[in-house]
Amino acid sequence: MSTRSCPDWPELLELAPELHFKHYTVAEARLPGEALVNLPDVPMEAIAICADLDHNVYNAAHTDPRVAAALQDTHWYELRVWVRERPPG
Repeated sequence: MSTRSCPDWPELLELAPELHFKHYTVAEARLPGEALVNLPDVPMEAIAICADLDHNVYNAAHTDPRVAAALQDTHWYELRVWVRERPPG
């Protein structure tokens, strides 16, 4: 399965121009182990996350809610949190 640019890229570019969001399968995203253990019912080949993998930022609006919930206690940021906090790179 190939990755795809997020269709909301113009809005995302305004929010965080340093990020580039694409849609990924769970397997492609290489999510942290602590998130994966909380996703037993999400197929690894399902397109379930919209993210910038280089910065560990996901767009909750285009991410499966189960994946977003699993990422909450990890080093990943939800886009709105990233925009608000702009963590050092």
